[in-house]
Amino acid sequence: MEAECTAGGAEELNSETSAPKARAGSLHKHSHELAEALEVEQEGLVEHQPLEQDDLNFERWKPKPKPKRTLHEKIGDLKTYLWNPETKEFMGRSGKSWSLILFFYSALYIFLAAMFAGCMCCLMWSISPYAPTYNDRVMPPGMTMTPHVHDVHGFEIIFNASDRSSWKKYARALEAQLKPYDDAVQERRNIACMQDAYFMQDDLEESAERKSCQFKRSWLGPCSGLQERDFGYSAGKPCILLKMNRILGYFPGQGTPVNVDCGVKKGTPEALGDVEFYPKNIFNLMYYPYYGKLRHVNYTSPLVAVRFPNLQLDTHLHVQCKLNGKGIINDSPTDRFLGSVSFTLEVGA
Repeated sequence: MEAECTAGGAEELNSETSAPKARAGSLHKHSHELAEALEVEQEGLVEHQPLEQDDLNFERWKPKPKPKRTLHEKIGDLKTYLWNPETKEFMGRSGKSWSLILFFYSALYIFLAAMFAGCMCCLMWSISPYAPTYNDRVMPPGMTMTPHVHDVHGFEIIFNASDRSSWKKYARALEAQLKPYDDAVQERRNIACMQDAYFMQDDLEESAERKSCQFKRSWLGPCSGLQERDFGYSAGKPCILLKMNRILGYFPGQGTPVNVDCGVKKGTPEALGDVEFYPKNIFNLMYYPYYGKLRHVNYTSPLVAVRFPNLQLDTHLHVQCKLNGKGIINDSPTDRFLGSVSFTLEVGA
């Protein structure tokens, strides 16, 4: 009984002592909240107070200009930047920092150079220097003509037969074109081939040099420049040379020689007169296929010489020469040199 009373009395004592403590804590919390509310109210009042005159003086808020530095100070700063004796730094970096940077960029560029060299080696190993791996070139050939004097009017042949200065540029262009076709040069470099048949040399090794067929200058008759050094221009009977563009591995005509014809595109056909071709108006099959510049070292493109012996003088003619044969395109609206060539011809007395 005494123990129970003693325990009960202790519990009552504890409850009595804890009650004032709880009341004190609640009072302290309440006072803290009141203080915070007063502080917020005071801040609001401060925000709504009118600005003082000093606050409206914006000049004092502007940044003050930096004092000008003298040249001596600038040079001193530059010397310190280049070499700081206190920190032992060169251009703002220590020796260790510079070493790491140089090592990093050296390793980076060595790696890039090695990667580029490796890619180039793989590329060169995978392609052949003699024939392209992929050939997306248009197979029908184009045609070019000589003389084509670039410094005058392009594809225009306009001259007076009695005025040598008006046609000597054309004769010089023809002479330069025919220089590699001299008979002695052709006999020394090339061989006589069987005509009207493709000259196949696929049985040789890829890198082996291919032989070339002769095309002698003397075969061009009056357009060879051997008898008439002026190629007929002084007599008003001009010559031009036509050449078909080279295409690697191309078989023109599909077994039939490609032929050439020339006619008036704009003007009266009678003004052009008869047209003569030398040695013939065809490109013989024995000059094909073409095996490329590295293998067909002495290859000589065949020519067709065109002569106009009966031109009507002082007549402006627009002439067109075209290739004709299987697989030939000569009427392309976008490429005027595909299978044909056009030029202006006018001969004066």
